[in-house]
Parts: sequence; structure tokens; C-alpha cells
Amino acid sequence: MLRSLKDLFGALQPPTAATASASTAEHTVQLATAVMLIEVMRADPDIDRAAELAVIDALREKFSLAEDEVERLIELAHRAARDATDWFEFTSHINAHFEMPAKIRMVEYMWRVAYADGELSAHERHVMWRISDLLHVPHGAYINAKMRAKDAAGG
Repeated sequence: MLRSLKDLFGALQPPTAATASASTAEHTVQLATAVMLIEVMRADPDIDRAAELAVIDALREKFSLAEDEVERLIELAHRAARDATDWFEFTSHINAHFEMPAKIRMVEYMWRVAYADGELSAHERHVMWRISDLLHVPHGAYINAKMRAKDAAGG
């Protein structure tokens, strides 16, 4: 079950040996992933239901969460995204916990969010490039993830 907003934000601080736990680490990675998906969704000024559903599907598929857990995670991610000053605090947790195949899969989920409305704006493209760069995803893998997401969107 997801912890309170305060616990999740506290989890974004560098863990000490005494405070680090598998559960806290998992919640932190879930929040960081959700924030990145939300940031791609927010890159489009006209957020539509298709983008919201793409975020929900990605989180459900990636973390096998129950419906109420996904809703709470998205709520927390919206707050965290709104209050964040940069993306590094989130991408650093993802980099620490995901191997490259998982990061590439995450980039594909983000592309699915970007393509959910059938259009790709320059701002969405820029956000995708910046996040992928922070995740250290190679350019070829970034482009392949984009093509898979575009094909899945029917484009």
C-alpha cells in the first residue's frame, strides 16, 4: 500500500543504511516513474483522457498495482511534479533501481503517453529527449522505443 505524501517525499532523500528498506525504495521508484509519466502528459497543454489512460496503463503494467493504488500514486505524482524544481531527483532514483532494459521500457511508456492523443508536439518531443537523456538511454534505444510506441498508437 502506498504511504502518505510526506513519507514518499521523505523517501526521495538519499537513504541512510538505517532508513533504507525494500518497501520504501519500491515506493520511491514508483513515485519517480509516475512523475516522469505525468511530466510527459503535462507537456501537452490540452491534456485529454487518452493521455491519462496511457499513464494509468503504464503504471498498472509496470508495477502490477491495484486500481486504488494507481489512483493514489497518480495523485501523489501530480503534487510532486507540480512542486519539483527539476527532474534529477526523480531520474536519479530510477537510474539507481532500473537496469537499462527497464529504463528503455519506461521511455516507451512515456512515448505512449505522448502519442496518446494522436499528435506529438515539439514540447512533448523536448520533454521526452530531456528525460531520456537524464536516464542515460542510448539514442538508438530511444528511437526504437519511439517507433514501438508510435506503431502501438496506430501511427
